[in-house]
Parts: sequence; structure tokens; C-alpha cells
Amino acid sequence: MRHIFKALLLTATFMVGCNNSNQGSKSEKNLKASMEKGKQLYDVYCISCHMQEGQGVKNVFPPLAKSDFLMEDIPRAIHVVKYGQQGEITVNGQTYNSVMTPLGISDEEVADILNYVTNSWGNTNETLITPKQVSKIER
Repeated sequence: MRHIFKALLLTATFMVGCNNSNQGSKSEKNLKASMEKGKQLYDVYCISCHMQEGQGVKNVFPPLAKSDFLMEDIPRAIHVVKYGQQGEITVNGQTYNSVMTPLGISDEEVADILNYVTNSWGNTNETLITPKQVSKIER
């Protein structure tokens, strides 16, 4: 009887430990899912100007990879993706003066794209960008 109890206790402990160690936090799962959707959306809406590795086109379209402009001000980044950008900006010390037209996408899609680009190519953003956060950004 004692051996059965020990075996059950050991099995239960093992199962709980395995479940907890493989799950990760909810926000990590949400970020991963958002980034996966964001990559698909990036490939549709962004890749032709900002290129596959986010390197942009020198003197024409700014890089997103290791981008100070992108990472210094997330609300500004949301505004740019949501409403477009026109006029001179400086990214990593280089001046760009192009037009990015509004993409006409949902707040969720904006959040997904930004979760992808702010966590790719040398960028690290520890905060999940949410559709609710995007919805609060006005023209």
C-alpha cells in the first residue's frame, strides 16, 4: 500500500512539473501567436519596402532592423503603421523622406505586425502590443 501511495505521489508530481515547465506564461504565448500572425502580415504589407530582413532600402525606405526610430517610441510606431508616415524622419542617423501610405488594416493586425517587427532582426520589445493599445492612438 505504501509503495502504491509513493508511486501515485511521484506520478502526480511529475505530471504537474511537466505541465508547468512546458506552458510558459500567457503573455509569452500571446506574444508568440501575435508574432506568427505579424510575420504573415509583414510578408503581405511591408516586405516590398522594408525587405525580408527588415533592412529597408538605403536612402529610400528606412530599416526596421535594429531601428532606433521604431524602438524609441512605440506609440509613434503604432501611429506610423496605423496612419502612415509622410515627411522627413531620421533612423539610425540616416535621414529618410518617403511616404508610407496607411495600410487600411485592423488594430489587431497593426499590433501583430508591430509585435513581429519589434521582436525581430535585433529588436527586443518586452511588452506585448495589444489591439486595445492600438485603438487608443488617434490621428
